Formats: sequence, C-alpha cells, structure tokens
Amino acid sequence: MATILTNSSKINSGRFGVLKFIAQVIQGRWFMLCASFFILAGAGGVYVFGSYSEAIKRSQGYDQSTLNFLGFCKDLGGNLGAPIGFIGEVTPPWLVLLIGSVLNFGGYFMIWLVVTGRISKPHVWQVGLYIAIGASSQNFANTGVITTCVKNFPESRGTILGILKGYLGLSGAIMTQLYLAFYGNDSESLILLIAWLPAAISIAFASVIRIMKIGTRQPNEQKTMNNFLFAPIVLALFIMAMIIAQRQIPFSKAAYAGSATVVCVLLIILPLFIAVRKEFSPWNIMEKVLAHAANEVIIEKPQIVEAKEKAKDDPNGSCFSNIFNKPERGEDHTILQALLSIDMLLLLISSFAGYGTNVTVVDNLGQIGESLGYTGNTVRSFVSLVSIWNFFGRVLSGFVSEILLHKYKVPRPMLLVFSHFVTCIGHLLIVFPAPGSVYFASVIIGFSFGVVWPIFYALVSELFGLKHFATLQNCVLMVIPLASYVLNVRVTGFFYDREAKNQLIKSGKEWVKGTELTCIGTECYKLPLIMMACVSFFAGVTSLIFVMRTREFYKSDIYKKFTEKAETELTTSSVVCDEERVSNSGVER
Repeated sequence: MATILTNSSKINSGRFGVLKFIAQVIQGRWFMLCASFFILAGAGGVYVFGSYSEAIKRSQGYDQSTLNFLGFCKDLGGNLGAPIGFIGEVTPPWLVLLIGSVLNFGGYFMIWLVVTGRISKPHVWQVGLYIAIGASSQNFANTGVITTCVKNFPESRGTILGILKGYLGLSGAIMTQLYLAFYGNDSESLILLIAWLPAAISIAFASVIRIMKIGTRQPNEQKTMNNFLFAPIVLALFIMAMIIAQRQIPFSKAAYAGSATVVCVLLIILPLFIAVRKEFSPWNIMEKVLAHAANEVIIEKPQIVEAKEKAKDDPNGSCFSNIFNKPERGEDHTILQALLSIDMLLLLISSFAGYGTNVTVVDNLGQIGESLGYTGNTVRSFVSLVSIWNFFGRVLSGFVSEILLHKYKVPRPMLLVFSHFVTCIGHLLIVFPAPGSVYFASVIIGFSFGVVWPIFYALVSELFGLKHFATLQNCVLMVIPLASYVLNVRVTGFFYDREAKNQLIKSGKEWVKGTELTCIGTECYKLPLIMMACVSFFAGVTSLIFVMRTREFYKSDIYKKFTEKAETELTTSSVVCDEERVSNSGVER
C-alpha cells in the first residue's frame, strides 16, 4: 500500500512539475518574445495593398490619382502615431494591442463590404477613412510590441529590432500564402483575411506582452537572439521557394494548403522550440535548488533613485524650460528636446525619403506590372518578393549594424546611407526596363525598404533614451504620411493620369470622369521614378552628414549603463546562489 502511495505521489509530483514548467515558459520573457513575433507576423496588412488595390480600383471605377490618395490614407492611418505613443506610455501593452485588433477588424471589414458590393457605393473619403482605420492597427501593434521588447532587451536592441521588424516585413508574404490556401486566387477574400486574422492573433497573445521585472536578464542572451534569427530566415527561404514554384507550375488547392501548413509550422514551432529549450535550463537548476534548500531566501531589490534623475523629473520645472538645454546623446530627452534637435531633423529627412520613395513603388506595383505587360499572378510575385526581401533587409540591418557597432564602432546611420543609394538603383531598373529587371527591382527596393526600419527605431532609442521612446518613435513615423502624399499622390499619381489621358487622346477616345484610367508603356512611371531616384540620392548625402555628427557618440560605450546594471544583477544572483549552496550543505550534513 505504501508503495502504491509513493508511486502515486511521484506521478502527481511529476505532473505538478510539468505544469510549473509550462507556467514558467508562458510567463517567461522568451515566450513573450515569441508572442511578439506572431503578432507582428500578422500585422502587415498595409504591405499587401498592392495585391488588392486593383480590386478597389476596378470595383469603384477610380482613376490612379484617387487610388494613390487611398494609399496616402493607408499611410496616414498607419503612421499618425503620436497619440498612440501617448496611449502606450500610460496604458499596459495588452490594452494597446486589443484596441489595435478592434480597429483592424473594423477598418478592413468595411473595405471588404465596399469591394464586394454588400453596401452601397461610398464616397472616396469614406473608403479612405476605412483604410486609415484598418492601417492604424499596425501602429498599435508596433507600439505595444516593439516598445515592450526594446525595454526588455535593451542591450540587444539592434538584433531584436531587426527580427521584429523582419517578421512585420515578412507578414505580406505570409498573408499571401495563407489566403491562397484559404480562398484561392481571389483578391477580395484577401481583404477579408487581413480583417480577421491579425485581430485574432492580437487577442490571443495580448496578455503575454508585458514589460518584465528587473532581474530577469539571463546569460548568453545574444546567442539566443542569434538562434531566434535562424527561424524567420528559414521561413523566408521557404516562402521564396514557394513563390518560384507557384510561378513555374500550377498549384492545386491541396498544394496551396500544404504550403500554408509548412509556413505555419516554421512560423510557430521553431521559435517555440528555442524558447522552451532556453527556459528549461534555468528551470532545471531552480528545481534542484528548491528541492534541497532548507529555507526560501527572498531578496528585495532596493529602488535606487539618483539625484540627477530626480532633477530631470522635477515637477516644479516647466516642460518648456529646458528645451534648448539638451542632455548628452544617449540620455533621456524630453519629447520637445528630441523633436527640436538637429539629429531629429536629419532622421526625419531620411525617413521622408526612405519611406516615400519606396512606398511609391510598393503601392503602385500592381499598376507598374500592368503598364509593363505583366499578368496578375506575376504582379503578386512582385509583391511577395518585396515582402520577403523587406524581411531580409530588416533582419540583416539590425544584425549587421550591431556587429559593425560593437566590433568596428561604425555609426548606425551608415546603414541609412547604404539604403538610400541602393534605392536609386531599384528605381532606375524600372525606368529603363530589361527582361527580368522588375524582378531585380522588387528585390532591391524591398531590401532597401527593410533596411531603414530597425535603424530608425534603434537611432531614436539610442540618441534620445528610452523614457519617451513610445512617443518619439511614433513622432518619427508621422512624417511618413507627408512623404506618401507628396511623392505618391501629388507626383506619381498626377504623372500617371496625365500620361493615361494622353494615350486616350492619341487613340481618339475621351475620358469620362468616374471611369478607370489605365496607362500602358514605360512612359507611365518614367518621370516620377527618376524624381524618386533624385530624392533618394539627396537623402543618402544627408545621411552622410548624420554619420559625421554621431561618429564620436558611437565610438563610446553607448550601452554602458545597461551593462553595469546587468553586472550588478549577475553579482546579486551569484551571492544568492552561494548562500543557497551554504544552506544546502548544512542541511545535507
């Protein structure tokens, strides 16, 4: 009887241990990071605008200027983020994500109702409002996830930003594979997928995203980051192979379903495996210590508030009193101190060009392909290529800039210089097309488009501190709608429509307002893309000035305060372990 009870207690103890381990994994910072990957992998509905924009244009009878105006509304909603930044500073991340999920479903679901004719034809401003609401959800996801992860992993921010923004950039290709499996070749159903899937993912994982307590940092953190980098690279390579295969041979419904299944496995299983393996080691050590320890030792960490920090937060001082008395780079700036600095001006110029010139091509890929004689399936291949190489640009820029910074003290803005000059080449490949040149242009523009995003976020956090990072990173994004409106709507849309009308006149026809305008030939985008190349070149020169201004800052140890804090925590943990070993040895004797 005693043996049976002993065996039963062992089984119950084993079950209880497994449950404790599962609870630790779910509560741990690595599962939180995996959840962040999942949320951002589904948050890139704005990146597939080129895949369903033709459905909106066709169903509503819009000309290209009107369609580009809707693209501007998308960019306005997706980047008007200062209010969202304020919300992120005063509310927990899970609430930010839930608000974003509601807006995502509401906005894109209304677009789907419009395109499918389930509601009466709305005014253009109403469609623009729906698109802006749906696109704003990405900003909520960015604020809730990226701000939290940068604060949880401050010493690995370059790598972590690259991976996070990489998943966001890859989300367009992931969405494309899933919608082909769920709905087949139907652009209208793609809008429906964008409405419900990202909202469902955010709701499922919102409670996991939170800022971790002090003392949760673990050794070999960068090695684990490198392991996490492996998972999305494998996923991106697989999707690229599927794009090539789908281009060469016709896929059946079952083949699309099989491809989507593999995508889901690579997206979910690989990161979870890395997280569980990382959590197992400290859990195993903890279980052994608790099994032999005589007493539980609880050490409370004192809250240290330096006089310097108190002075910064002095409630009696006006928020305008120290606008021009800025702290050194790397210290916490107020919002106004950061916004009125020369560094921020250079960052905004780079953001204007880096986004405006690239999004002009991304949003117009459908029409660019049509004007050059490509079919719908080929155009979707362009969109997927942009998405995949957008991912590679984001991941590699974060990873490479971290290596260049730590080993060679290369200023992080140097990657912006590279991105802007490479963008010029991509635009010129479309202006002067050759067989296969648009494929290469999609790769180049997608890659250079991806490079800039982790760099922008890293620069804001490094130059102006983490105190107001949620608001400042959204303030940088607010220049993007202006770039989209000027370069995409006023320049590209205007010249496209002008050329389309000229072609109608030459063919002896007359354009009637409210009917679709279509332009065929290389002249449709020639002049605007040459202008985009000039803007990118100017931004590259401006970024060189940024490099010169920050070179001394990046030669110093910019993460010194975080390293010192980590060493203090490691020393404290070592003392605790020594006390526990002494206690254990006393019990054993």
